[in-house]
Amino acid sequence: MSLLRSAATVSGLTLLSRITGLIRDILIARTFGASPLTDAFWVAFRIPNLLRRLFAEGAFSQAFVPILGEQKETRSQQEVKTLLDHVALVLFVTLFAITVIGIVAAPIVVWIMASGMHEKGEAFTDAVQMTRIMFPYILCMSLVAFASGVLNTWRKFAIPAFTPVLLNLSMIGASIFLAPYFAQPIYALAVGVVIGGILQLTVQWAALAKIGVLPSFRHRIGTAWKNPEVRRIIKLMGPATLGVSVAQISLLINTNIATWLPSGSVTWLSFADRLMEFPTALLGVALGTVLLPSLAAAHAKNDTQNYSRLMDWGLRLVFLLGLPCVIGLGLLGGGLVASLFNYGAFSHQDTLQTQAAVTTYAIGLIGMLAVKILAPAFYAKQDIRTPVKIAIFVLVCTQLMNIVFVPLFQHAGLTLSVSLGATINALFLYIGLRRKQLYIPQQGIGTFLLRVLPALLALAAWLYFSQQYIDWSMQATDSLNYWLSTQMQGIISWGGMPAIARLICLFGVLLGSLLVYFAVLFACGFRPKDFARQR
Repeated sequence: MSLLRSAATVSGLTLLSRITGLIRDILIARTFGASPLTDAFWVAFRIPNLLRRLFAEGAFSQAFVPILGEQKETRSQQEVKTLLDHVALVLFVTLFAITVIGIVAAPIVVWIMASGMHEKGEAFTDAVQMTRIMFPYILCMSLVAFASGVLNTWRKFAIPAFTPVLLNLSMIGASIFLAPYFAQPIYALAVGVVIGGILQLTVQWAALAKIGVLPSFRHRIGTAWKNPEVRRIIKLMGPATLGVSVAQISLLINTNIATWLPSGSVTWLSFADRLMEFPTALLGVALGTVLLPSLAAAHAKNDTQNYSRLMDWGLRLVFLLGLPCVIGLGLLGGGLVASLFNYGAFSHQDTLQTQAAVTTYAIGLIGMLAVKILAPAFYAKQDIRTPVKIAIFVLVCTQLMNIVFVPLFQHAGLTLSVSLGATINALFLYIGLRRKQLYIPQQGIGTFLLRVLPALLALAAWLYFSQQYIDWSMQATDSLNYWLSTQMQGIISWGGMPAIARLICLFGVLLGSLLVYFAVLFACGFRPKDFARQR
């Protein structure tokens, strides 16, 4: 199977996850709006969600997968199984202890994440209680991350890409069926998060059993801890957490800063982050997931030429598919936010504030995507020092930019700093790869970008002109009959259209964008077979 097909499989299932996540957030926005209580939930949810990204998409995978791939190629099946047993045991014991400490120290954890919320009384108390409810989710997700790393190494990409859907469905079900039984209905979402974690773990561990690598906990923790390969993984995880996930660390700091800004800021950032997860997960995470095992294999064989070709393949796809996303988020951000969230308790002002965050996020999208390709290039070769140095520098730069941008742009200043920081991170990672001669790009990147340019210009023109007769600024009415009667009277008020009509318009604009962009790409000579790299 080609890498493109594997990436498409991961991307397609991730799209399903993001769609269900979007439905979840639309339901939350319509029901609860942007208030101190929803800010409390998003702060509490961001703690396990942050660790999910650090583990499932960051430090653990980057440290564990290359070593596991190396062991799979050079050791016997029994030795690999013993390594899996030891890693799972150490991971479980460590995260169980962290979970217990986290539940007890929840007030401190929330204060670190959102110190400004302490001044808002009940919101802080609610955040603490929901954090305690959700902390066991971290234990579930650590073991899910372990299972994902194993399945991806065995080239079983579908299950890890699908299981996040279970979390979203669980939260949707909890908000509909459990909320009436809580004095504070939003607490039902916290319960749904834990149920979703258990469901994900059950499905992925069943997949491990199917391929015969389900870990056993029969070993002693002391023996597992002394395993030299376990020690190597632990040694790599510390700096990898900073090196790969600098954007997430910045988000953690930014969440704290946002709690000092006007009420609703955390919620606006959370919904903007949800929209940004579509391109970053569908493209960046998908490519990084399928590339890492192949890069590690190329390194194990000392195949420098194939290593560089894999990197070229990933980066060109980032530009080919990432640049239209930048244009789309920049020119259609208002339509996306209004169509998806501007209902019920989520006001027009909330829509404008969320749109500002989306627009400034889009500035750094290419950098965010490129990091997902460039960072694994270092970790596949087990080079930790270079990304760490870059990450520390970028983290400092991001916070210095916050000092300048937050007073000027409030919450949008936070997202602008993250965007510029991600761009700096990607640039320095690229320079580091070139200086160490780990990556030697193929010729023709300039010609490649020039061939993409006409499609980008056509897309921008389509988005501009297609929205000339659509006003996204007014909150949608729930009355289809009223809206139709105004149209018959000659009153063109697209912004007041009912929800279904607004979504149909958004779908039409997006579908037209796809057709325009890929039709022009085809006219410029691009074909799918050009990107169908084999492992």
